[in-house]
Amino acid sequence: MRGSVVLGIVADAQRALRNVWSVSFGGGLESARPASSTTVYEGEHRQLKCYDRATPATGNPVLLVPPLAVTPACFDLRPGQSLVRFLLDQGRQPYVIDYGRFGYADRDLGLEDWTHDILPEAILRVAHEHDGQVDIIGWSLGGAMALLTAAAHPDLPIASITGLATPIDQARTPLLQPLRLAGRITGGREMALATRLMGGIPQEFVQLGFRLQAFERELARPLFLLRNALDTEALARMEATDRFMSSMPGYPGRSCWQIYRSLVLRNELADGAIRLRSDLVIELAKVTCRVLLVGSRADLVVPARAVRRGLEILPNAAETRFVDVPGGHLGLLAGPAAADTTWPAIEEFLGS
Repeated sequence: MRGSVVLGIVADAQRALRNVWSVSFGGGLESARPASSTTVYEGEHRQLKCYDRATPATGNPVLLVPPLAVTPACFDLRPGQSLVRFLLDQGRQPYVIDYGRFGYADRDLGLEDWTHDILPEAILRVAHEHDGQVDIIGWSLGGAMALLTAAAHPDLPIASITGLATPIDQARTPLLQPLRLAGRITGGREMALATRLMGGIPQEFVQLGFRLQAFERELARPLFLLRNALDTEALARMEATDRFMSSMPGYPGRSCWQIYRSLVLRNELADGAIRLRSDLVIELAKVTCRVLLVGSRADLVVPARAVRRGLEILPNAAETRFVDVPGGHLGLLAGPAAADTTWPAIEEFLGS
């Protein structure tokens, strides 16, 4: 009896060492297994993918809109951390738009390229495939871009928009206050110069920035590994998040400057309108579809109160809802609690 206990302890210790080694230095616990998809069309910074399903879909098709500097993997990290697979299980037909990588040649791409070209084309293509309206789900800046697109084109066949951790009121984000203070002093000239010289924000900077935003996670990593050395599911979730963060592309220069100037320094979305060019102002009061906003008080990047502001600046939306869920910025979309909180809230909204 005592010998079997010792053998069990030795076996657990060996398995724990293998797990920690695999996720830290080895080939990983599991390889990426994205949900299968088919490309509907592809152009410059616009690849529309339709996720494969074996049975006919029900309800409106769903277009997933990622933010800039992020791959579509945010919606499909792995089985169990996949909004895509949840939507498929609910009988819905999800699509996603992939912007690809950005380089110096893309330095003049502005947010208007998305609100007036890339996203409207994707919406119309999805609507054409199903001869009806489209439900849109956007994470982070993707939600803001979806709202701006709907405001700029009230005739688009959009049934609803769900914004997950959508940055509406940046004055309510403590993490950004030092940046906003510095910008008021300098006028943002340092960012304008940096984006002009580099043509944007290189992917290495974006990846580092995301890790710094999740500094507590990075700091607690050794303790997390120690506590979960035998929990392969917890380690696989961490591994999938690490894989996602290491795949982030960069920002195109003009878009980065617009985000910094209009969303962070001037906080224009909180007032209900954004000026993208001297001759182009988009007013969120022109959004008429149904809107669901989802935020988390545990999100340090875009806190719940920064998201909730959207309820006050969408006076003509057919319906507005706000749901507070647990999890950090990525966690509310793909964390361990998302399957029991965020995803059911989305399905309830889409089905109502």
